[in-house]
Amino acid sequence: MFKSLFIWGVLGVLLMPVQSELISVCVEDDNELRVDCRIEPKPSKITSYEFSWSSGTKEALINTNVSGSSAEAQFKDKSEVVELEPHGYRMTLSGFTDTLPHNTTYICKISGQVESVTVEKDQLVPCSAVSLFLKTSWSWIGSLLLFLYYSHC
Repeated sequence: MFKSLFIWGVLGVLLMPVQSELISVCVEDDNELRVDCRIEPKPSKITSYEFSWSSGTKEALINTNVSGSSAEAQFKDKSEVVELEPHGYRMTLSGFTDTLPHNTTYICKISGQVESVTVEKDQLVPCSAVSLFLKTSWSWIGSLLLFLYYSHC
């Protein structure tokens, strides 16, 4: 009884700081860079998006649908953005995976809300269902909960 109470207490503490990832970066099978941005837009705003990256102090705009803004020349016709369900956008960028800086911050803005993640070049994961599952904190905690539940039955 005490052991179960302790385990559930530890899991409760672990669950408090966990948040789902709103931005993820991976490399597809065809060597394209993929950035998923799952920010839920505010209902009263027109949905706009911007994808960019920075290395050091300079931010480079890769793709946008914001009126009056445009991607840098090096990214013209190299990226594509599609809408995700239930919300968010996915940007794929071709031809840059081999020339990425060592440490890159990927930034997405949806309707004025900003999310970013910094990824080292050698830490980019393949875009497979298994690697994305293992990358998220919720999947680890869910797997641990299932293991503990079935081991105590």
